[in-house]
Amino acid sequence: MKFLSVYKTVERNAPPTQEEMEQMGKLIRDGMKAGWLLAVEGCMPSATGARVRKSNGKMIVTDGPFVETKELIGGLAILQANSKGHAIELAKYFLGHAEDGECELRQLHEAGERAQTTGRM
Repeated sequence: MKFLSVYKTVERNAPPTQEEMEQMGKLIRDGMKAGWLLAVEGCMPSATGARVRKSNGKMIVTDGPFVETKELIGGLAILQANSKGHAIELAKYFLGHAEDGECELRQLHEAGERAQTTGRM
């Protein structure tokens, strides 16, 4: 099973320290070597981003930074897990190496499989 893990945290205005980069680099290397981490990306500050929303048929674009938001997406990962419980344990492991925040886990549809919850691809 594959899961999307979206890491949400309070945005900080400083880049990670060298020590933080080394610690996260080791976690990523170890996770990829072990096969439970398939892909990972970190996000740039929200000042470089935009939000695009459709409401009542109208498109609304808001440029960052998004100061009104308490937590922003700090990064994402694609996890290979045996079950939802396993994905939860992997998220806990990641959070043990990250700043305070949360990981939202969402199981991904995989080609050739039917989603158990919706009966659709």
